[in-house]
This record gives sequence, structure tokens and C-alpha cells, in this order.
Amino acid sequence: MSFPGAGLAKGLAVTLRTMTKKSITAQYPEVQPDLPPRSRGVIALLEENCTVCMLCARECPDWCIYIDSHKETLPAADPNARARTRNVLDRFAIDFSLCMYCGICIEVCPFDALFWSPEFEYAETDILELTHERDRLREWMWTVPAPPALDPAAEEPKEIATARKAADKLAAAAAAAAAAAVEEKGDAE
Repeated sequence: MSFPGAGLAKGLAVTLRTMTKKSITAQYPEVQPDLPPRSRGVIALLEENCTVCMLCARECPDWCIYIDSHKETLPAADPNARARTRNVLDRFAIDFSLCMYCGICIEVCPFDALFWSPEFEYAETDILELTHERDRLREWMWTVPAPPALDPAAEEPKEIATARKAADKLAAAAAAAAAAAVEEKGDAE
């Protein structure tokens, strides 16, 4: 059985304990916070990897990614080959006033052109200035931390093991062909 007001007494006890402890306040502008590794701050762009496939813009639930491009014709390397066309990036912008930082654009990018940067100090006084163009997104690319090291005790991925077996077979076949060629040359002499 509990007496009336027991909940109130427990609440006041917690309040008194909290009041007697010294508060720990981080003096933010002077002291930078210790962010956890790979924290989400802002989206950075590695422009060289972008092929203007538009997947990030199509998959964005907020439609806050703006991409403009044009086609450029590359001359054929061989006289019998046809000329190739490729997309050239003209504009890549993200409106961070609309972005909800879900990371879908980063996940769907097949060419690793988008990354999370831990930068979080990009506030603006005007909401219209929160649309950052590719130059600003490129500056944030240099703040992206390196990925964590691979676990040396981890199992080798199946793709790498299969590729290694195929390369070993090709190397063995090339070595056998070279040995046969040397033997054939020795028989001819």
C-alpha cells in the first residue's frame, strides 16, 4: 500500500537530486561539440562521379534536388566506330530548407557522387540562401570522413572471391600457353 501523494514525493525527490548536481553546459560557439563518427550534417557532392542519371532527384521525397545538364558528343576513337554522347552536369543544387535529411539520395546514387558530411554550421539569415549550388556542395566534400577500416577477421565477399578465382584461372591458362609456346619453340630448334 502506498500513501496518498507518494508519486508527488518521488517526483520532488528527483527534482531535488537534479537541482543539487552541477549542470554541464557546452559553450557551443567557443567549444565545438564532439560529434559521433559518420554523423549526418549536410550532403556533399563529388562532381566527377556524377553521371547525371537523375536517380537522386527522382527518389527524393521532398523534390529538393535540382539538376540541369546537356548532352555532349564525343568523337569516335576509331574511324569505324560511332560517336558517343554523354551527359554533362550544368547545375546541381540542393534546397536545404526543404530537405528532411533522410539520405535516400545518397543511398540510391549508383556512382557514389553524394556523401554525408559532418558540417552542420551552414545557417543563413534568408531562407532563399539555403539552396546551395554545386560549388558549395563540392567544398563540403573535403570534410567527409574516410570510411571505417575493414575488419581483418571478416569473411571475404563472394564477389571478390569469384573474381579472384576467375583471375587465377586466366593467369594459369596464360602461364600454360606461355609454357607451351616455349616448349614448341624448343622443339622447333
